[in-house]
Amino acid sequence: MTPGVGAQSAWRQLVDLMSRGRIPADEPTIARLRLLRQAVPESVRAASARAVAFATPGAALVGFFAEDRLAVAAPVLRTAVLPAAEWLALLSRLTPEGRSILRHRRDLPGEVARGLESFGATDFVLHDDSVQGAVVQPANDRDLAPPSPLTPAPDTPRSATPFVSLGDVTRKLPVIAEALRQEERRDDVPPDVDATPGSPIANLVARIDAFQRQRDGRDAAAFAPTRALSFQYETDRDGVVRWLDGVARGALIGVSFAHSARQGETQVDAAAGGAIRQRARFAQARLDIGGASDAAGSWRIAGEPIFDHASGRFTGYRGVARRPRVDEAAASPTPEGSERSDSLRQLVHELRTPTNAIAGFAELIETQLLGPVAPSYRAHATTIREQASALIAAIDDLDTLARIDGSALEQRPTVVHVQPLLVRIAGDLEPLAHTRSATLAVEVDPDIAVRIDDRLGERLLARLLGTAIGAAGAGERIAVQGATALDTVILDITRPVSFGDRDVDALMRIEADADDLSVAAGASLLGVGFALRLTRNLARQLGGELVIAADRLTLRLPAAVDDKVGQATN
Repeated sequence: MTPGVGAQSAWRQLVDLMSRGRIPADEPTIARLRLLRQAVPESVRAASARAVAFATPGAALVGFFAEDRLAVAAPVLRTAVLPAAEWLALLSRLTPEGRSILRHRRDLPGEVARGLESFGATDFVLHDDSVQGAVVQPANDRDLAPPSPLTPAPDTPRSATPFVSLGDVTRKLPVIAEALRQEERRDDVPPDVDATPGSPIANLVARIDAFQRQRDGRDAAAFAPTRALSFQYETDRDGVVRWLDGVARGALIGVSFAHSARQGETQVDAAAGGAIRQRARFAQARLDIGGASDAAGSWRIAGEPIFDHASGRFTGYRGVARRPRVDEAAASPTPEGSERSDSLRQLVHELRTPTNAIAGFAELIETQLLGPVAPSYRAHATTIREQASALIAAIDDLDTLARIDGSALEQRPTVVHVQPLLVRIAGDLEPLAHTRSATLAVEVDPDIAVRIDDRLGERLLARLLGTAIGAAGAGERIAVQGATALDTVILDITRPVSFGDRDVDALMRIEADADDLSVAAGASLLGVGFALRLTRNLARQLGGELVIAADRLTLRLPAAVDDKVGQATN
C-alpha cells in the first residue's frame, strides 16, 4: 500500500479522474480506492467528497463514497444525480443515515421516493440495549424486518397459539365486506388494474391504488394555480406588507420590502429597500417569489410613500406589481451569455484534471516515493506543488463565476453555524497569516447561524478572508465580528490597511500584477479585484450582499429562522 502523503495523492487523482469520466469506475479501480482508504485520513476523504459534488460521479463512485463515514458520504449523497434505476439498486447498500439524507432531497424521481418509503421499518426501528443477557449484533435489512403476526414465538407451544386467518378477520368488517361485494362486479374495473383471479385483498388494494391515482390526477388539474399577472399591495412604515390583492396572501404578507436578504421563498431588490429608508418613490424594483402559488416567479414592483393627511406622518407604501416583459433584463440570461458561460465551464474542467496531475506528481517527487531525489529538485517540486494548488483554487473560482454567469449555480440551503465554519477557515489560512506576519481573530457568537448552501458559503468566506489576510501588513490584526439584526446575519471584517483610501470601483480593478499591493502566495491568484468581485456576486446569489466601507468589509447573509418562534437565531 502506498503510505502517507503518497496514498493521499493517489486517492485524489483516482477520485478526480473517475468523477469526471476520464477513467472507468470499474471494480479493479474501486478496489484500489478501498485499499487506499485505509491510509487516507477522514478529512482528506471528506474534501474529496466535496470536490466530487461539483462533478458528475457515476453510480459506482457514489456507492463507494456511501460506504464511508457519514461526514464523507453526505456531500455526495446530497448532490449526486443518477437515473432512478441506479438509485433503486443503490438504496439497499446505504446505511439508514445515508437514506435519511436522500429523504430530505426534493429532486429525486418518484420511484426513488417510494423505494425509500419501503425502508421505513428498517430505518426508524428503535433498539433496546438494556435487555439482560442480550447480545446486540449489527442488524441488516433482513434482520430488522418485523416478524409475521401468524408465526408463534419459538418457545411457545404451537397448540397454545390459535391460528387466525387474516382474511377471516377482514371479511367480517363491514367496509371490507361491501368492498368485496363490489369486487364481484368486474365490468367497471379500471383498465390499469389486474383483474386476474387471486387474493381478494390484493385485488381490493389494487382498486384503491387506482382510485387514488385517478383522484390525485383530478385534484392536481383542479387545484393547479393560475399565474397571476399583477397585484396591489400596502406596507406599514417599516416596509412590511400588510395588505395584498390579486395573488395569494400567504406569498407576501409579513415580507419586508426594506430588506434585500432572502426571506423564506421571497427576495426583494435592494433598490426598494434604499427607497424605503429615504421615504422616496421607487419603480422597476425586482421581486422573486418561490413556491407553487399563483404569485410564484419574477415581478417588477413600484411603490409610492403614504403620509397621513392630518399629521403628515409617514404611514407606509402603496404600490403595484407586474410581470417583467420579455425585453427586460431580469429574465433568464441571453443564449449568447449562456453559451459563453458553458464554454468557460468546459475550459475549466479541461484545465482542472492536468493541474491535479501536476500537483500529484510534484508531491510524489517531494516525498521521494519514486526513489531518492536531490534536495534542490525536492525544493523545486515543493514550489511546483504550491503553485499548482494555487492554480487549482483559481480554476475553482473561475468555475464558480461561470456558474453564476450562466445561472447554473445549484444551491441547497441548510442551517450553517458561522463560528465553527470561520474557525475551520482560519486554521486553513494560518500558513498565509504566518507568511504575512498578521493575525486572524474570530469573534463570533457560537449561536449565530445562517441559512445558505454550506459549500458555497464556505467558499465565500474562505475567499473573502483569504483576500483580507493576503493584503494585510506585518503585525496587522484582521478581526471577524458577527451580529444578528432581524433576519440578517452581519459579519464585519477589518479592512486591510493596504487597501488605502481606494473606493469600491478602484478596489475591484486591482489585478494580480498590481505593484502597489503585495499579496502573498496562498491568496487569490487572480488578484484582489477578481476575488472581491467573485465574493460580491456569490453573496448576492446566496441572498446577501457585500458592502465595502472605509474601515471594514461588511458581509450580510440571511439568518437561520427558528420555526418554533419565528425569530432569527441569536
